[in-house]
Amino acid sequence: MLRVSFRVPAVDAEIARARLLELAPTGFEELDAGAEVELAVYTDATGEHRIRSTFAERVSSEPVLLGWDERWRKFHRPVRAGGLWIGPPWEALPVGEPVVVVDPGRAFGTGAHPTTRACIELLAAHDRGSILDAGTGSGVIAAAAARLGFEPVFALDVDQDAVEAAAATASRNGAHVRVAHADVLVDALPKIDLVVANIELRSVEALLARGPAARAITSGYLAHEHPCAKGWEPSARLEVEGWAADAFTAL
Repeated sequence: MLRVSFRVPAVDAEIARARLLELAPTGFEELDAGAEVELAVYTDATGEHRIRSTFAERVSSEPVLLGWDERWRKFHRPVRAGGLWIGPPWEALPVGEPVVVVDPGRAFGTGAHPTTRACIELLAAHDRGSILDAGTGSGVIAAAAARLGFEPVFALDVDQDAVEAAAATASRNGAHVRVAHADVLVDALPKIDLVVANIELRSVEALLARGPAARAITSGYLAHEHPCAKGWEPSARLEVEGWAADAFTAL
């Protein structure tokens, strides 16, 4: 295990965060370094290579010392979104609140990122029905949807590790989620009322172009960005910490 880090000027941090999120969707550390911001990821040699390919000479790495997992645990804290408590399994569960438990050790999303929270907030305001979590990652949005009363809930991802992680998240939460391996931009999709896609901007646009449902919630991009959504009418936008999520209705 390696701690891979780099520094960027504070004014460039927002763009760096967006690019790093695509490489490290589980999350990353962020440290204030005066006029700069240090971003760090705990990963293996493959992850290090991907980060170096993107950020080049600014990247440094070091072996993680004994006890790194406890440091990682301190980084992952519970959040609340859409009336749900979302947090890791080592935190005490709140009494009398609906919860979604996600183990970040399984990768691909903990629920704490602003785009995930924004999606769940918009989701909570929608009429219930069938739903697809497109590019499910850890399955946190799918599990949240089930907890909020959506059914049936489908969760698809092109990455087999994500499929396994999403299935584990559903099982841990007793959520009825139909998890499968599929490329949401190419493969056949289930017939659903609502699609949620917390993925990068170009993939959001490609998915919307397929017309997968009558309603959509999308995120994975910065607040100044807006998906090209021909054939869709925007119905709501939520911005959280410089990121955005949008709700659409098909025309």
